[in-house]
Amino acid sequence: MKLIIKDIIGPRCITQEDGQKIYEKIHNPLLKGESIILNFEGVRQFASPFFNFAIGQLLKDIKTETLRSLLSFDHLTPAGKMVVERVIENASVYHTDIDYKKIVDSILEEQEKESK
Repeated sequence: MKLIIKDIIGPRCITQEDGQKIYEKIHNPLLKGESIILNFEGVRQFASPFFNFAIGQLLKDIKTETLRSLLSFDHLTPAGKMVVERVIENASVYHTDIDYKKIVDSILEEQEKESK
């Protein structure tokens, strides 16, 4: 399966909501072992919230090695590749290291309380 990101999201991949749209399109096919190409031609801006939701949460139920073998990126800028790699690395640790997950969740809870 190949997804043209610009046709789905537009030229800016920034928000959690847009990342969730991609996640919902690729999650089940990846679980079934389907290969997916995300084509970023024409996309000019990237942010980690987009990739956290589009890619990071896939690692809840897909192993990092499996994700890397099934999911590929076309026309992703070097900056975009760097963000994706950071998201995959962080999400992989988050979803596999229970102590790390507890620490991160605790920090996020405190930040949420402070923002209220």
